[in-house]
Amino acid sequence: MKKWVWFLFIATFGFCAMNVFADDQAAVSAAKMAAENQPAPVPTGNPSKGPAAGVKAPINFGDYRSTTLVGKAWQALAQNDIESVLAYTNKCISLYSAQAGKMQASLKDYATGTNDEIFKYWALNDVATSFYIQGEAYRNANMKDEAKEAYNKVISDYSFGQTWDTKGWFWKPSAAAKEKISMLAAGANWNFGDYSSSQLVQKAWAGLAANDLAAVQAYVNKTLELYEGKAKDMQASLKEYAWESKDKIFSYWALNDVGTGLFVLGQAYQNAGKKDEAAKTYKRIINEFRFAQCWDPNGWFWKPAEAAQQKLAELDNV
Repeated sequence: MKKWVWFLFIATFGFCAMNVFADDQAAVSAAKMAAENQPAPVPTGNPSKGPAAGVKAPINFGDYRSTTLVGKAWQALAQNDIESVLAYTNKCISLYSAQAGKMQASLKDYATGTNDEIFKYWALNDVATSFYIQGEAYRNANMKDEAKEAYNKVISDYSFGQTWDTKGWFWKPSAAAKEKISMLAAGANWNFGDYSSSQLVQKAWAGLAANDLAAVQAYVNKTLELYEGKAKDMQASLKEYAWESKDKIFSYWALNDVGTGLFVLGQAYQNAGKKDEAAKTYKRIINEFRFAQCWDPNGWFWKPAEAAQQKLAELDNV
């Protein structure tokens, strides 16, 4: 072969190899920049809508920031796309677990203070959340051993991680992981989703429709555990029902969802013939969460306390 042909071959091969190398280095550089210049985390505990159900989005790591990867993992979990869940969470873990471990070692308890002070532990928060999401994906796929392993990783190595919820609060993946392990051991299959009050109440309604008292109890009790304090603060701030606008009423989300959840629980007890439990639950709405309101899909709000009063009258006539 003539020398000029060899030269052309080598030059072409070298150019292609340099392009591949450059692409790989660009990805590494992007990840490094993300680690060194991590911004205040964006909300990741309550993901925005992803692709339509059944449509699998291609893997795209975006800017390689931990918050970006966790957000994409949440969306993949919502689509029940375990392959994408593992792709995004494993990428987050591989890039940021070392930093997360250092943050975990620097703490003796959960970080407290302002949101910004908790967000400073971004790597710990997002790696802990990644393992939790993996556990959820495995649990949904009935891969119990893998789910337990992922949950235990949160508990053992990243116990002080916290997850931001778009409702405006942090929840603790390690506590949620312990709960899920207990559920697996007991053979229960409650799925608390993203732990938002709206989702928990929706699941309680579904349990009521299925005449499943145990499910309603599980979802409403979880709602109370997480949001009762906030609901009471909102109730105390009001002297009458909020009325100014739809958005204004929705701003009392914790009060509305706790009051609605208790109403659902009261109905579940009533349907099961548990008159005393139903009456106690209805009275609690009236006495503690009177100004709660519930949005009807038909386009209006109704008042759980007033509905509870009617149900109490029904019970007295039984």
